[in-house]
Amino acid sequence: MSLPAGLDRSSLDRVIAEPRLRRLLGVLDGDGEETRIVGGAVRNALFGRPVKDVDLTTTALPEVIQARAEAAGFKVVPTGIAHGTLTVIVGGEPFEVTSLREDVETDGRHAVVRFGRDFAADALRRDFTINALTVCADGKIHDYTGGLADIAARRVRFIGSARGRIREDYLRILRFFRFFAEYAIGPIDADGFHAAIHERAGLERLSRERIRGEFLRLLAAPRALETAGLIAHAGLLDRLTGGIGDLGRLARVIAQAPPDPVLRLAAFDVASDVDAARLVERLRLSNAEADRLAGYARAFPALRGRVPDPDVAQMRRYAAEFGLNALSDAAYALDGEPRPVFDEAARAALEAFRSGAEPAPEMPLAGRDLVAQGLPRGRAIGAALARAREAWLAGGCAVGEAERGRLMAIAMKGAGSEAGPG
Repeated sequence: MSLPAGLDRSSLDRVIAEPRLRRLLGVLDGDGEETRIVGGAVRNALFGRPVKDVDLTTTALPEVIQARAEAAGFKVVPTGIAHGTLTVIVGGEPFEVTSLREDVETDGRHAVVRFGRDFAADALRRDFTINALTVCADGKIHDYTGGLADIAARRVRFIGSARGRIREDYLRILRFFRFFAEYAIGPIDADGFHAAIHERAGLERLSRERIRGEFLRLLAAPRALETAGLIAHAGLLDRLTGGIGDLGRLARVIAQAPPDPVLRLAAFDVASDVDAARLVERLRLSNAEADRLAGYARAFPALRGRVPDPDVAQMRRYAAEFGLNALSDAAYALDGEPRPVFDEAARAALEAFRSGAEPAPEMPLAGRDLVAQGLPRGRAIGAALARAREAWLAGGCAVGEAERGRLMAIAMKGAGSEAGPG
């Protein structure tokens, strides 16, 4: 099949020529069975994007896949055996191999499938035209849905009825927006957009973990800002995050900072600790992601309201008080708003912290130092350290032995009256 103008198959040819893939195709094919490369590897190669994983689809049943692979000495992992998917590891490289399928029953989250031998039928059950292309071992491309034309046009369309595809799996609403943000140019497909709005109630049936995964990937995509605006204006954001979103702050972060989905989420939908807690719950964020949002939520109001024009000393204090990551995240979101105004010196100090040219200040006094001076362990240590930290922050967060000595004197003053059982 000839490629539409503007597409270069050289990347796809490199994928097909990969030695470990050639070995696996040689093992699986033959005796009436055929195996093809499918989905994301084909799509990304034709888009000129990096190909990370190569998935295969085959006429062979799962037991045949396993028997042939193990006979060749490959390790086989039954990652999704109920749906015909096994992971075959060849020379340390995993390949996901799935038997051709047809949907027997779908409920918006899961599907009951039966195995088949029809590549066209398997393609027609997939989500988007650009994901339904298959490639034989000899390099021949098979396109049953118009996917090649859509890749050439940089267009994301559902296969067949958009509402029907969504009703099979409501996560496809988010995947539609994420693929648009990642691959498309031009306007969003109207049929898909209207179908997503009509079927939006189905989002409530999805696990929060699945929503989190797609939404964070969307926020990292090249057209994240435009796509977030489409989602918000279509009334879908409330069903995903429970928030309303701030496109201005998201735009500033996208313009100034490297792609970072958690930072973009914070800028888009966090203005307080309540917002951070809401997102942790609604999206089932990891502990690290939750800590990141909590730090941002502490630093954001401090930068925005406490000091209109932070100076270098104030930037040092913020870095010490909230942590460098939280300070940096909040500054990215606020830089360009009426307040705060970062003067040249304050901006230079922040950039020095970000680049590592200057380490963020750390208090030069610790609990072990107080224990070494004879202060008993317990609540007295906490009270003494709190007193020293307050003085350290107020004094500009200096470091070194002289500052350590000053803080030691402050910490120990009155410490005896605070000693007691912990």
